[in-house]
Amino acid sequence: MNIQPTPYDHPDAVKLQDAVQAEYAVRYGDEGDVTPLDAAMFTPPHGLYLLAYDEDGTPLASGGWRAQDANPENYSDGDAELKRMYVVPEARGLGLARRILAALESDARAAGRTRMVLETGTAQPEAIALYLSSGYTPAPKFGHYRHYPNSRCYAKPL
Repeated sequence: MNIQPTPYDHPDAVKLQDAVQAEYAVRYGDEGDVTPLDAAMFTPPHGLYLLAYDEDGTPLASGGWRAQDANPENYSDGDAELKRMYVVPEARGLGLARRILAALESDARAAGRTRMVLETGTAQPEAIALYLSSGYTPAPKFGHYRHYPNSRCYAKPL
């Protein structure tokens, strides 16, 4: 398995983003995650986007972080926000999400970020289990979906 930095707008990244959006639509019955994102948000040292590839070069998993500081959406100075964690169905259970998460945490820490934060939803119990087992704890709601009842926010000191 090869995990490598990849631009957020790279065709392989877009392919996995489309897949995760389709999954969100199935799980939540809407258009997917409409949080405004662009490639510049994931450019070091203000963020990072990773893809995991199999030995044949097929993209299997993704995840990124972007810098956040105190703002009206309830972020705090020094936050690194986790975004677009996804593993294709046929590669689930291989530990890819955990490996990407650890790499993103390490990179955000090295970039001077002090806390990793994320928002997920109640229709993603696997994600919630991953984050809880990785040391994340419930946090006050922040971000685009902070007013939604099925939104759950988590944080972990870096």
